Amino acid sequence: MSFLFGGPPKMTSEQKIAAAETEVEMVSDMFNRLTESCTKKCIPTDYREGDLNKGESVCLDRCVSKFFEVNMKVSEKMQGEATASKQSGMGFGM
Repeated sequence: MSFLFGGPPKMTSEQKIAAAETEVEMVSDMFNRLTESCTKKCIPTDYREGDLNKGESVCLDRCVSKFFEVNMKVSEKMQGEATASKQSGMGFGM
């Protein structure tokens, strides 16, 4: 009822903890996908040196940059579609 009388409903501590756990899982998943994808693309399986060479380092830098750029674009697109569906009434079963 607090939504009708002064703003969005307050989250309980259990809901806050669940939301934080979900966020940690999402960030961990994104990091794992990023690491796996960029490692496959940029680092050969036959290691020659203990440190990254310049080519590997540049490749990783570009891969990470592109990964985050695409991730942001997808997030913005999904948020825009969610907002549009709420405004058109689809979110309320109409």
